[in-house]
Amino acid sequence: MPRPPATLPATVPFPPGLTSPALFRSTKTFHDLPCAHRQWRDDSHCAFVHGYSRSFHFEFAARALTDTHFIVDFGGLKPLKAWLEHWFDHTLLLCDDDPELPTFRALEARGAAALRVLPSVSMEYCARLAWAQANALLLELHGGRAWCEAVECRENQKNAAWFRDTPGWAQPA
Repeated sequence: MPRPPATLPATVPFPPGLTSPALFRSTKTFHDLPCAHRQWRDDSHCAFVHGYSRSFHFEFAARALTDTHFIVDFGGLKPLKAWLEHWFDHTLLLCDDDPELPTFRALEARGAAALRVLPSVSMEYCARLAWAQANALLLELHGGRAWCEAVECRENQKNAAWFRDTPGWAQPA
């Protein structure tokens, strides 16, 4: 049986017939974003203000790496982290049509809450919102070379939601 070379070549050609490199993927997770919310339309206890320590798990993809051989340089994600902290770190999320919104705005005016108002406070909606924010940042940073394929928004160990899509500007297969 032949022995492999002691050192591998710096580049390995793609197999014949393969027209593009494989799709590279990486992930980044932001943990411990404690926020409260309420689902005022729900008929259960979820209609009450309650909180979780949310986490967001991002899946990134690219067909080509940076000059430093990354899909996404995680150090460049500081604006995404700041955005997540603005919306989900020690905040109270409410739907924009919550009938108690004026009451909560009064609490915010008195310094008792950091209110964030959204069309929905569901994990599903927040996953989609984070996906859109990540892709806006990646388009700015990488001009379409890398993109976010999916985001998982987790409210605890038991409950999470995913949003998965490919932005129209992502490099085709």
